[in-house]
Amino acid sequence: MADSALQRKNMVESQVRPSDVTDRRIMSAMQDLPRERFVPEGQRSLAYMDEAIPFGGGRGLLDPRTFARLVQLGNIGAGDRVLDVGCLTGYSAAVLARLAGHVTALESDAGPARTAQIELAARAQTNADVVTGALAAGHADGAPYDVIIVEGATERMPEALTDQLAPGGRLVAIEVSGHRLGQAVIITRSASGLTKRVAFEASGFLLPGFEKPAAFTF
Repeated sequence: MADSALQRKNMVESQVRPSDVTDRRIMSAMQDLPRERFVPEGQRSLAYMDEAIPFGGGRGLLDPRTFARLVQLGNIGAGDRVLDVGCLTGYSAAVLARLAGHVTALESDAGPARTAQIELAARAQTNADVVTGALAAGHADGAPYDVIIVEGATERMPEALTDQLAPGGRLVAIEVSGHRLGQAVIITRSASGLTKRVAFEASGFLLPGFEKPAAFTF
């Protein structure tokens, strides 16, 4: 690969910064972390491209600008507890660990989850734990969370996830319907219940367990 440090800088300067991402912590983390280490070996030449990276099985890594905008939407504070849903090999968790007090990285596939554990340990990011389980179920043992980041698209939002939000907590995800371009949304828990706001257009890989139930036909 070409100089990855230069590629990271170019990614931030040409993709992330021009996309209304103003949180310097996010840009600093993305410029520091070797994204190619979290990408399957045969796909590493695509690590810094402005596109999502497929991992197979319908899963994949969000493109840099969409990921950065989603994270910024969560408005993560230094003491926040974050649930990272669908962390795959841990790139998202590594970025989030630079921003939050603690990150629980949830992955349903044991293979990528092992890679996430290795890569996070290699970077001494001790405030991030990797757990395995069904993505739509969240991780109740670590709840409540101040922020939940869903690393992909959803046709429906599982109640199990919104139930794990702390008072004032924020959940960010990409909602899709059919084959249309999706929308990044933020769901906030307040004393009066849940509110949802659409933030920007976005797309992502549909996560397992987040599909809309099939309509019954005779």
